[in-house]
Amino acid sequence: MYRILIAEDDAELRTLFTHVLTRNGYDVTGVDNGRKALEAIRQEYYDLIISDIMMPVMDGYELVRELRSEGLMLPVMMITAKEAFDDMRQGFSSGTDDYMIKPVNVNEMVLRVGALLRRAKMISDRKMTIGGTTLEMDSLTVTQRGESQVMPQKEFMLLYKMASFPGRIFTRQQLMDEIWGVGTGSDSHTVDVHIGRLRERFRDNPDFLIVTMRGVGYKVVKQ
Repeated sequence: MYRILIAEDDAELRTLFTHVLTRNGYDVTGVDNGRKALEAIRQEYYDLIISDIMMPVMDGYELVRELRSEGLMLPVMMITAKEAFDDMRQGFSSGTDDYMIKPVNVNEMVLRVGALLRRAKMISDRKMTIGGTTLEMDSLTVTQRGESQVMPQKEFMLLYKMASFPGRIFTRQQLMDEIWGVGTGSDSHTVDVHIGRLRERFRDNPDFLIVTMRGVGYKVVKQ
């Protein structure tokens, strides 16, 4: 049974989310701030976190940054009343995997939780399939229509990262930090160069597209 931690200071919402997820077969624990969530994760294993942004003691942004700085890569869904694009961008930049706006449709939340857990399993299995294309991390191999090619590491990791979350926008800086490492001497133009190479490699691939979000970054979308 998957274990989910909810960090939400609104007691009614926390109770509602717990009830809905428990009814759908998940083992759920709830806390009312980010600090308690961080302490709970350090003591026990959880498969996924659902976190509000605006909380006392420690907010959702800080919680996710702390988790990622400690090397904890479990998926995080951020839930907030804020609708501004900058807030969403800050959430994703901090390491959030998905984002929902209040008032939350709990049926949609259940679907998104399932999708996040499936993606997390793909990443842990180090193998992913998009339509007729398979990416194998251990060999840096992409197989399409029965033909395989071994790719340069950075190109493969860039594609694998984006393809793990189809439709999600990644900023250039976020991709630089995650693929090349924080503090790398390279600039964000390096990402553009590698994206160009990936597009050339997969220009005839019918399973996915790499889309430029002007002024923001890139995303992979399924065809």
